[in-house]
This record gives sequence, structure tokens and C-alpha cells, in this order.
Amino acid sequence: MKKIFLVILKALGAIVAVVVFYLICGFLIPYIEVPEKKVTQPETVTAYILTNGVHTDLVVPVKSAEMDWSKEIPFENTLSQRNDFKYLSIGWGDKGFYLDTPTWAELKVSTAFNAAFWLSESAMHCTYYDRMTEGEDCKKLTLTHEQYLELIQFIRDKFDRDANGRPILIKTDAVYGKNDAFYDAKGRYSFLNTCNTWTNNGLKAAGQKAALWTPSDIGIFQHYKQGVLIQMVQ
Repeated sequence: MKKIFLVILKALGAIVAVVVFYLICGFLIPYIEVPEKKVTQPETVTAYILTNGVHTDLVVPVKSAEMDWSKEIPFENTLSQRNDFKYLSIGWGDKGFYLDTPTWAELKVSTAFNAAFWLSESAMHCTYYDRMTEGEDCKKLTLTHEQYLELIQFIRDKFDRDANGRPILIKTDAVYGKNDAFYDAKGRYSFLNTCNTWTNNGLKAAGQKAALWTPSDIGIFQHYKQGVLIQMVQ
């Protein structure tokens, strides 16, 4: 009995140690900044990063010379079916969180466990907006033609697609409003690869400021505030 107790105690100690190590890494590593790439081409495309306080999205213009997102993410897949929006926010995340957890109060232990340990599927959440307003929760990005093409490719690569190459709509009533929809996505969410990790990687792909790695929105947005942070050599 004593041996069993010691084994359980050691296992619990190991779990606590892993959690503490993860929290320390999640706090410190995001301070290491991957700086914005220097460009000589004109920055002609305006995009944004957006957070709701926990989850981040990449925001792109609905229509530009490089891409018409309304052909990829049809307006008619939203409840409003409006076709005059200016911006589209796109986020990647755990399908269970998106569809089964409308509020944190309704979060199930099973949902959190599956999300943390690669056990559930992922989804893309796409929301149309009339305008973007810069603030603590919304930061503007100015991209060159080539940088925006890289960002487009990064985002498009995350969608699961049907036999015709179109993103697969998730037919659900669990939308957050009248102007959003969910789509099947590639990859699995985990405590190492979160929604914010995906957004951060998108910023890197577009040559924008980003954290070396981050599981949180704070790890991204701290690089868009004034102050001196640790920078990596380009």
C-alpha cells in the first residue's frame, strides 16, 4: 500500500512539475521577439490582429487585388447573408471549444482535456465585419503585396477542403452571431499548439512582429506595444 501511495505521489509531482514548467515557458518565451522583416516594396494592404481577451484572429480585407475572400468564405454561409462587409476575421482553434463551449461557465472537463492533449478535431471560425477599430484589442498591420500573398497562403492551407477544393462548412447552430460561420480545419489543438500559436505563426509567415512561441494572446499583443523586448537576429 505504501509503495502504491509513493507511486501516486510521484506521478502527481511529475504532473505538477510539467504544469509549472509549461507556465514558466508560456510566460517567458513570448518575450523573445521575432522582429518585423525589413521590406523595400510599398506596404499596400491593411490587415489586423484581433483578440477577445483569450483568443486571437487574423483579420484581412474581404476584397483586394490579391484575394476575394467572399469566394472562399461565401457570405451566404452566415445567418445575415449580407454581402457588403469590408473585413473578415479568421481564427483556428479546437472544434469542441468553438461549438460546445459558448461561455467559459459551460466548459466541460472532457472538452478541456481533449483540447489540451490532441484528442479532438479543429475548426476555423470566420466572422465578417463592417470596420476595424484600433485599440488594445485590435492592432493594424501594413503588408506588402508579397507579404499578403504569404499570409493568404498560410490561412488557406489550414482549411480542410472537399473534392472540389472548397472549404467545408460546419453546419451548426452554435454560431456566435449573424455574421460568422465555422469550417473544418487541419491539425489538432493542444497546449503546445493553441489558437494563439496559430495566429503568431501567421504573423511570422507575413513577416510581421511576433513572439518566438506563445500559447496566449498576451504573448502576441505585447509586441505591439511600446517598450523594449528581447529580439532575435533576423
